[in-house]
Amino acid sequence: MPMLMILYSRNRQRRYVRAKDDPKKATSIRAVILASFIGTTVEWYDFFLYGTAAALVFNKLFFPNVDALTGRLSAFGTFAVGFIARPVGGLVFGHYGDRKGRKGMLIYSLVIMGVATFAIGLLPTYERIGILAPIFLVVLRFAQGIGVGGEWGGAVLMAVEHSQGKNRGFHGSWPQMGVPAGLLLSTMVFALLSSNLSDAEFLAWGWRVPFLLSFILIGVGLFVRLRILETPAFTRLKGAGSERRVPLLDVVRHHRRNALLGMGIRLAENGTFYIFTVFVLSYGESQLKLPRSTMLTGVMIASVIGLFTTPAFGALSDRVGRRPVYLTGAVFTFLFAFPFFRLLDTRTPFLIWLAIVLAVNIGHDAMYGPQAAYLSELFGTGVRYTGASLSYQLTSVFSGGFAPLIATALLASFGTFAVAAYMSGMALITVVSTYFASETFRGDIS
Repeated sequence: MPMLMILYSRNRQRRYVRAKDDPKKATSIRAVILASFIGTTVEWYDFFLYGTAAALVFNKLFFPNVDALTGRLSAFGTFAVGFIARPVGGLVFGHYGDRKGRKGMLIYSLVIMGVATFAIGLLPTYERIGILAPIFLVVLRFAQGIGVGGEWGGAVLMAVEHSQGKNRGFHGSWPQMGVPAGLLLSTMVFALLSSNLSDAEFLAWGWRVPFLLSFILIGVGLFVRLRILETPAFTRLKGAGSERRVPLLDVVRHHRRNALLGMGIRLAENGTFYIFTVFVLSYGESQLKLPRSTMLTGVMIASVIGLFTTPAFGALSDRVGRRPVYLTGAVFTFLFAFPFFRLLDTRTPFLIWLAIVLAVNIGHDAMYGPQAAYLSELFGTGVRYTGASLSYQLTSVFSGGFAPLIATALLASFGTFAVAAYMSGMALITVVSTYFASETFRGDIS
């Protein structure tokens, strides 16, 4: 038996070398990660549009009959609805992704997201249809959450399971790059419109344009995704007839510890990101009395840099391990929470942009770059879509979705000190969870 294992290992190694040298194989991997990147960019563009609009216009258009603070809280409350829906999408798509395949689920999630986003752009405001306006807004936001909840697991597994073992962190970071790319696109479109239109024009019709543009982007995403193949790991699982009947039950029974640690690992990355990129838009306009473009510019700069730092941290985790890189980001976020607001409160644009860049591109990206590979490697092939999606999306309810809402309430009651303490608390949980999680970067996930 040991001799057979040695011969099998050598044969696998020879196949790996041939695959690495085969141009067709290399092109296939490039096509997969490019498709994952483009698809997630479209999905996150749609999802982030809502966050930007919630910070800047939804309180005025859908909750006009309340004071300014209540309007902001209401708008951020509807923002949180998308995060409540994400675990539902993750579980539904994860179940069928583990039983039927990764690729098909990606197509459905993209369509759901695109239709919901386009419909928001057509939605009448409170002035036109009264209370029905915010109700329809919540329904469409819930649909967005379903779409993005199913999207992430499939996109990262397409990249990670197609990848060779030594490059999973780097290849897995490509769908993660859809976050800064989608954030950049959505913020840039809003910034261009708000700077070239009067406030009256922007509130009347300008805010709708970014939502309606998503219809074109969805077409591009579908065209790219329909051309890629199912992952080798799932194909082997399907061929052996080893699909789990109810993957969620397997996760709860046999992978409960890793699922809980995965949620802790995710907490700070997700929660602080929406403070750095969504809450800060409202904070700059309402508290610091700065032009809308000041904060939007900082978020755009961080988004551009994130296109480079996210894969860089993913590649670094292939060399030194997932845990050291992830811990670096979590510890930095813990230490930088209070200086972050000190820099914002200077009201100096350069220092504000520096604060956002350091927070996003070092603290956040050091966690987000290796995250796709890390969470995927914590689970076996038969439950990987469900397990990774559960850890990723369920945490979004408690961290990202409510982060702008909680931060706004803390700011109103206790000031920025409380918001910074909230961020540090999330980072501390992530540090502890990462410390107790296993190192996975050298394991074979196939």
